[in-house]
Amino acid sequence: MFYSFIRIVARIIVFLINGNAHYLNKEKLPSGNYILVGPHRAWFDMIYFALGAAPKKFSFMAKEELFKNPILRYILVHANAFPVDRKNPGPSVIKTPVNWLKKRDISLIMFPSGTRHSQNLKGGVLLIARLANVPIVPTVYQGPTTLKGLLKRQKVTIAFGDPIELNSRKKLTEDEQQVILEKMTNSFKKIDAQINPDYVYIDESKIN
Repeated sequence: MFYSFIRIVARIIVFLINGNAHYLNKEKLPSGNYILVGPHRAWFDMIYFALGAAPKKFSFMAKEELFKNPILRYILVHANAFPVDRKNPGPSVIKTPVNWLKKRDISLIMFPSGTRHSQNLKGGVLLIARLANVPIVPTVYQGPTTLKGLLKRQKVTIAFGDPIELNSRKKLTEDEQQVILEKMTNSFKKIDAQINPDYVYIDESKIN
């Protein structure tokens, strides 16, 4: 209930701030649970991912420091977030999302690169997808990467790609992981080209 309320609030705020969002290929989204993955290009792209894939509800990882504030902790917990120690990630990083994907009608948003300033994909999403037996849906955000750009009402586009299925009964070797990660990367490039063939990601927050 709280998640639905927060999503309505987020949709209103996003519309008032920008009002120029477009969502493509929603028909590619699976009917069951899945993991939505994409390159992390803005601190707010997760919000657009969740809005674009609605009415599906999502969980997500958040650094454990955010949970120390009781008010923020309440909001995060009821918005389906779970804490992660990024310096020393424990088994819960895998166990929690796997259990939720299996036992709850809730999907997961992940950024395999880990941060907005890295383009290197990590294998954690593959392990979670395999153990939970859910597909991975490549997703791309194109648009402003700063709040200033949003306020200028620059166009925002979210597009979904074809789901990537993993064999839950088969152990992933390092070579097989690299093949799937490369497939994921190529899917991001394909989606980017569909939205705008000339698109080049520029981290505006790094520009002085």
